Amino acid sequence: MTVHVCSLKFDADRDGGPQSVPAGDSYHVVRFPYGAAESYDADNMHALTRNGADHPFPSDAASGLIWPAHEAWGRLYAMIQWETASGGAATEFRDQFVRDPLGTADTTCTEHRPSSPGMQCFAKTWAIFVHPDVPLGLRVAHNADRPLDLVIAEFKLEYDA
Repeated sequence: MTVHVCSLKFDADRDGGPQSVPAGDSYHVVRFPYGAAESYDADNMHALTRNGADHPFPSDAASGLIWPAHEAWGRLYAMIQWETASGGAATEFRDQFVRDPLGTADTTCTEHRPSSPGMQCFAKTWAIFVHPDVPLGLRVAHNADRPLDLVIAEFKLEYDA
């Protein structure tokens, strides 16, 4: 068996500034840069070009997708950091893993968390079946009365095949 890993990282200091997440109940796909900015993607599961079309970071929500290379029992990991001032603006932060986030979304591991003093930092892990024709995403939301900035995020898929 071979371990397959796609490990993505967004860092506002390195990747052109924070990702602004609009206020409201809607979830938004976290977007990740391509190429050298990625932590690891030997199987090309996070490709700029998919099905003949480019999906540029950060303008295209598809830049947040991982396309599993095999059918498998997969393990998902995420780490999310919101701007420092966000705890005073929001009382709840939301995140979830989702299959096919830009199509017929199938959500799992949805968490709603209260704000805490200082920066809002969260980590999570979950296991699900993954399929090559069904992309995976990490989505976030909050209940602040203004947009909030996501400053660091990581999204990882690992499986044996």
